[in-house]
Amino acid sequence: MYLTQHTDYGLRVLIYTAVNDDALANISTIAETYGISKSHLMKVVAALVAGGFLNSVRGKGGGLKLARPAEQINIGAVVRHLEPVPLVECMRPDNACLITPGCRLMGVVRGGMKAFFNHLDAFTLADLVNKRTYDLLYQPKIELVVR
Repeated sequence: MYLTQHTDYGLRVLIYTAVNDDALANISTIAETYGISKSHLMKVVAALVAGGFLNSVRGKGGGLKLARPAEQINIGAVVRHLEPVPLVECMRPDNACLITPGCRLMGVVRGGMKAFFNHLDAFTLADLVNKRTYDLLYQPKIELVVR
């Protein structure tokens, strides 16, 4: 099974946001932290917001926050939302494969996908964050002190 870069980035955004849940996360900071394209990340974030995994606060001082606690964000659900699921032509609505009526490939692939998603469904975003991840990604909120 191969996950697209879109899904990989989506999971990384969620991990970053979970680690830095004490403040709003900034797309520019996330892109810089991971060394990935800000414009690509904006598309990923839009998909995560549309899927109900992130909340977006617009305007000055805005940013991203988890839409619900990390313990309630299922990894299988995230991947299903971000990933184009039909792996072979016979699983797509526009299937034109000649051998589909007699082929058993679709059943084999569906079985593999079911096992894959059953495994992912056993994990939440909270399971992906540990002390080492926290140490690598946490960016403390800087507060200005006026004297």
